[in-house]
Amino acid sequence: MEIEARNSRALHIGFVSTRFQGLDGVSLETTKWISLLERFHHRCYWFAGELDTDPERSLLVPEAYFRHPAILALERDLFGNSTRSREVTDTLHRMKEYLKNRLYEFVERFGLDLLVAENALAIPVHLPLGMALTELIAETGIPTIGHHHDFYWERPRFLLNSVKDILDMAFPPDLPSIRHVVINSRAQRDLAGHRSISSQLIYNVIDFEREEGRLDDFNREFRADLGFAAEDLLILQPTRVVSRKGIEQAIYLAEMLGLPGVKLLISHSHADEGVEYLEWIKESARRQEVPLYLIQNRLHDSRRFTSGGKKLYSLWDVYPHMDLITYPSLYEGFGNAFLEAVYFRKPLLVNRYEVYITDIEPKGFDVIAIDGFLTPRAVQEVRQVLQDADRRRAMVEKNYELARKHFSFQSLRRGLNILLTGFFGASTALSLSQDTTATGG
Repeated sequence: MEIEARNSRALHIGFVSTRFQGLDGVSLETTKWISLLERFHHRCYWFAGELDTDPERSLLVPEAYFRHPAILALERDLFGNSTRSREVTDTLHRMKEYLKNRLYEFVERFGLDLLVAENALAIPVHLPLGMALTELIAETGIPTIGHHHDFYWERPRFLLNSVKDILDMAFPPDLPSIRHVVINSRAQRDLAGHRSISSQLIYNVIDFEREEGRLDDFNREFRADLGFAAEDLLILQPTRVVSRKGIEQAIYLAEMLGLPGVKLLISHSHADEGVEYLEWIKESARRQEVPLYLIQNRLHDSRRFTSGGKKLYSLWDVYPHMDLITYPSLYEGFGNAFLEAVYFRKPLLVNRYEVYITDIEPKGFDVIAIDGFLTPRAVQEVRQVLQDADRRRAMVEKNYELARKHFSFQSLRRGLNILLTGFFGASTALSLSQDTTATGG
């Protein structure tokens, strides 16, 4: 199949992953890329195993979901073992062929000029999809951006495996028509070191000109709707419930602050990685007598009403009501929650995870920082910030301006322009003269 060039400036761009739904980092960052690309008249489409996107521009393939029963069974067979059976290999290839056929269908149905693989060629949670993508790209030469959020060598559970041949082939593949994008400098160095593959660094960003996130008639009563008093001190942990998020540090903070009305809210689900850590967190909060609220059932990626008339809020409806954001992660690919807290001008407790140290901290942000564990000094700093309005105002305004400078849509536009003009020439660039809205930065 030959990919036909278009004479117009508008490209048809297909985004591929296992899931584009909900509040996970990959889905959220993909939404930002699509938002910016469509401002400049490019047209975007979605392929995944779970979707909450426009059906007219989507191809839903349930077998592409990383929690599909067949994929979970493969993961149990292939990781934690050093060999695999011939039958498992045959299953891998049968699933790969099926998914490759569906990917060809995706390319042909929407006349795609460009593919963007969102983590599907980086983290091997769906081996057949990565294999299928790699073969389609090799067979067609379709221009492709591999947008890599985290690699398999960064996750201990993937290190013992029986698929080194596949990982070397497809996670990520080294093919002439692929341009690789990473979200932090460590990943850029590691990709070069592990695979001798060069990459472009494009940080995660936030749209500083978006109108959402303000108080309005829909979200103004969020506190009362969820049963919180106006005087309660609300701390938000805006992450999934997985052990690398270090949520126990947020519980310790809530206990040690010693301030009235402290409530700890967790915004995201535990569904991706099981219930054991969730149960441990709930028990820890109970022992520490910290009121803990899991609010994921009241959140959606966009605000709406349920069939029963109950409001479902977006995460952007939640932030304005919070007094403090905790982000004590042990590991992050970048740090979307960090940028969100800064955008909403909220004080922030951060654990100095590696990417924060190398790519964010040098910009000069003013946060309460810890090194793996909560200290009395950090607790006192948080208490001071919460009680001193002038100190709090100076902190959040400085952080807002720094993030606006370094992590806005303007920086994303520059990165995408390098990629698009490299593939298709200057006619596809995201030119400011074509933009009908402000891009921030």
